[in-house]
This record gives sequence, structure tokens and C-alpha cells, in this order.
Amino acid sequence: MSENDQQPALEAGLQVRYRTGLLLGEDGIKLLEAVAAQGSITRAAQAAGISYRTAWERIEALNNLSDHALVTRAVGGRGGGGTRLTEHGAQLVRAFRELEQEHRRFLAGLARRIHGLETMMPVLERLHLQTSARNQLWGQVSAIHHGAVNAEVELNLGQGQSITAIITEESLARLGLTQGSNAAALIKSSSIVITTDTKLNLSARNRLCGHVARVHRGAINSDVVIDLGQDKSIAAMITNASVDYLQLKIGVTACAIFDASSVIIGLSN
Repeated sequence: MSENDQQPALEAGLQVRYRTGLLLGEDGIKLLEAVAAQGSITRAAQAAGISYRTAWERIEALNNLSDHALVTRAVGGRGGGGTRLTEHGAQLVRAFRELEQEHRRFLAGLARRIHGLETMMPVLERLHLQTSARNQLWGQVSAIHHGAVNAEVELNLGQGQSITAIITEESLARLGLTQGSNAAALIKSSSIVITTDTKLNLSARNRLCGHVARVHRGAINSDVVIDLGQDKSIAAMITNASVDYLQLKIGVTACAIFDASSVIIGLSN
């Protein structure tokens, strides 16, 4: 066996991170291409080999972290009512594919020069981390209120919507957050309570209101997505009994309620 045969193959998927925190990889690009080709979330999901629910979760995540909507749809049935890729989305797909070609050429050259790849792999695997938080909303730090131990960070999402997070002063310093910083708010869907009473007074600091865009009912719980406007959304996991009690269905006005302590602040590298 020659020395070249013993060298591990060098393969890497291209991921593009934008200033807003939007992270685009092959899976996301394939889904966007399927939407452009099919004009329907149902058919795009089938073409991408994923479920209808997964397709919408990925698209909602991409739209939430993008400066401009990548996918839009008219009001319609399960087929998406004319779901389409926006011009901004089409530009991202074209740019990604061009970068991908350059990326392949770069890897081919790097593979001929790199040494000691075997010892690097465990480190690279640990560095590749993803968050399990369903909701990732990008915004700009509008205010910081310092305390002895914790700090309150207010994140402006635009369109009159904002999120307050409580983090330690140590975390604030480590992240280097200042007023004007761009950051992402991460909230688990199980930490969110939904109400249809937009004037209800609660102790929870955060209230994001919009209209129900989707209800995916399971055996016990339902995944409820609230459209916040400007193609941004937030998802909550609540019981089926709560869905029935609130009479949640597409188009109903609803608010997502969650504590400031339930919000994690993240930055893109």
C-alpha cells in the first residue's frame, strides 16, 4: 500500500455564515432549490426527502436569521398556497453554488499538503456543535442594565418586537456584548406559553404577538408556530388540551410568553 493510499480523505461540507447569524449549508440550499423548482412546500419536502413539518421548521429558522425573507407563501392550504423562493433567496443559492466550486478546488489543493490529519479529527469534531433550541431570533442589543451578579439585555427584533434576557455579568463580559451588538436569542419551544389574550398581565418579561401560522398536532403535544410578521416566527410546544382550550388554528391572534431567564444569548463567530 502506498503512502498516498494510507492518507485519510479530506472532505468538508461548505457552510456560509452571514453577519446576521444565518448559517447556510448543503441541506438548507437543497431545500431552497426544491422550493424554487416545486413551488410548494409539500412537493419540496418530498423532493428533499424530509417531512412537511421538518421543511417548514428549516425554512422558518432560515427566515428568522435572514435580513430578508428567503421563502414566502400566500395564504393557502397544506400545499403552501404558492410558496416561492424570493429573489434574495435565489441570489443566496447562486452564490452558495459558486462558492462551493471554489471550496472543492481549495480542498483538493489542501489535501495534497496537509499532514497529521488523523490527530486533528477529534478536535474538529468537538468544535462542530449545534444548538437544540428550536427558536433562534436575530436582533440588535438596544439596552443593557447591569446588576451585581446578573445583567438584563434587551434585544430589538424590529417591527416593534423585542426580547429581554437575563444573563450573568460574567457571560456579558465574555461575549463582549455592548449596545448595538448583533446577537441571537435562543429559546426552547417547551419554555413558551401561548395566550390569545393580548392584554393579559403576566410576570413574564417577554411577549411576542402575531397570528398562528401552523399547528402540528401529535399524540399528546402540539407544535404551534406564530407568525411575527416580516417572515419571522416563533414556535411553542404545548399540550393538545391547551390547543383545544385556546381554540388555536391558522389565523388566530396569539402571543408567545416566556421568562427572561429562559433566553440564551448567542453570537456568531
